[in-house]
Amino acid sequence: MTISDPSELHGMTVIGQDGKRLGKVDGVYLDNETQRPAWAAVKSGMFGSHVSLVPLAAADTADGDLKVPFDENALSSAPHHDPDRELSAQDEVELFRHYGVPYGGEGVTAPDATDRRAAGTDRGRVDTAVGHDTSGPTTDDAMTRSEEHLRVGTETTEVGRARLRKYVVTENVTQTVPVSHEEVRIEREPVTGADLGDAVDGPSISEEEHEVTLHAERPVTEVEAVPVERIRLGKETVTEDEQVSGEVRKEQIETSGVQESDRDR
Repeated sequence: MTISDPSELHGMTVIGQDGKRLGKVDGVYLDNETQRPAWAAVKSGMFGSHVSLVPLAAADTADGDLKVPFDENALSSAPHHDPDRELSAQDEVELFRHYGVPYGGEGVTAPDATDRRAAGTDRGRVDTAVGHDTSGPTTDDAMTRSEEHLRVGTETTEVGRARLRKYVVTENVTQTVPVSHEEVRIEREPVTGADLGDAVDGPSISEEEHEVTLHAERPVTEVEAVPVERIRLGKETVTEDEQVSGEVRKEQIETSGVQESDRDR
């Protein structure tokens, strides 16, 4: 890290080793011996609700961003630290171990944990924003009271997928179809004068055979593929109310050294 002024880091976008945006720098912790930036508090998650500490020993700046050799999972699973209290020696040991950074090694500004405890050099968070306190050198004669507001929004996430799949089933279909066939029927008619010539044509007594071809209908089947309907997937948006809650902080101002009569006025 070549940056020595913590205010230069405040608000920087933090980029992970995979090029993914991890959050923004919300605060900086200095090494009490070197007074150089040692840890960055990174706000991530929806509305910056999650704060993780990232070692600056392995970080670098490029194009106005802070680049760290860690991913989103490393930040989200890092040991939690209360931003309102100093970073203790034990906290620092656990964080170094989590990120796999050698504690006290080359490029790490932290000395050995035993030496730090003896010297009492626990790290304190540095507020890089200019305050509005009457005791400050850059303020006027008033004090600004601030409070946090809960901002609620929505984000679209993938919750599932639906697909159409076509498969073939076989079933038996029974239908009734009329069929016809020919049968032999004996017809007898007397010989009359009109057809006497045909009746006595040929020998008077002889052997003969006559045959008739019979026909019958048989049911046959033929399968034909016919399109019957079109099916598609459609989407519709359903809106419902869901309650969300979160903790917000606000500053309270109390007076001291003011008489009751002055308060009443």
